[in-house]
Amino acid sequence: METTIILVRHGETVDNARQIMQGQTQGELNDKGRDQARQVAQRLACEQLDAVVASDLRRAIQTAEIIATLHGMTVQTTPLLRERDWGGFTGRFIPELKGEVWPEDIESEEALLERARQFLIYITATYPGKRVVAVGHGIINKAILAVYAQCPMREVQRMLNAEVRVLTTTAERAASATTMAASTTSTSATASAE
Repeated sequence: METTIILVRHGETVDNARQIMQGQTQGELNDKGRDQARQVAQRLACEQLDAVVASDLRRAIQTAEIIATLHGMTVQTTPLLRERDWGGFTGRFIPELKGEVWPEDIESEEALLERARQFLIYITATYPGKRVVAVGHGIINKAILAVYAQCPMREVQRMLNAEVRVLTTTAERAASATTMAASTTSTSATASAE
């Protein structure tokens, strides 16, 4: 049975606006981010939804709760949807990271893609044939889209805050997915506020 995943990136946060690398910190939606979440909720108001799932980080939960409330639903959380762990880059001003050598404690792309694959397996096994909103983050969502499309992450366009993309898949397809890491591994930081 096909599961429809309505993949959402959380609304803008205080640290997004300040260009701070959030990684797996909790984060907090700012006024613009709350407005963005309300717009997504309104967009999905007439959709039949069976569940709302979010990363267990505050900024994703806040976005998901705004969506879920309109449907009279509660939010389920999973660490599989957490943002990439940026290790020593966490909390730093993103423009200053350009050209720096990546610290060894950053979550590898291979581990990130495997976590994305495990998320797809989890969501299709838990909600077969259902329509599920899944609120994540910029880089984990990109990894999920790469696993879904069976392509390297560099070929997936990054999601903007509160952007929505819809995927339809099955537990069998998710379980058989392979992860394709980029053919070249970057060793310097890119400027991207996640």
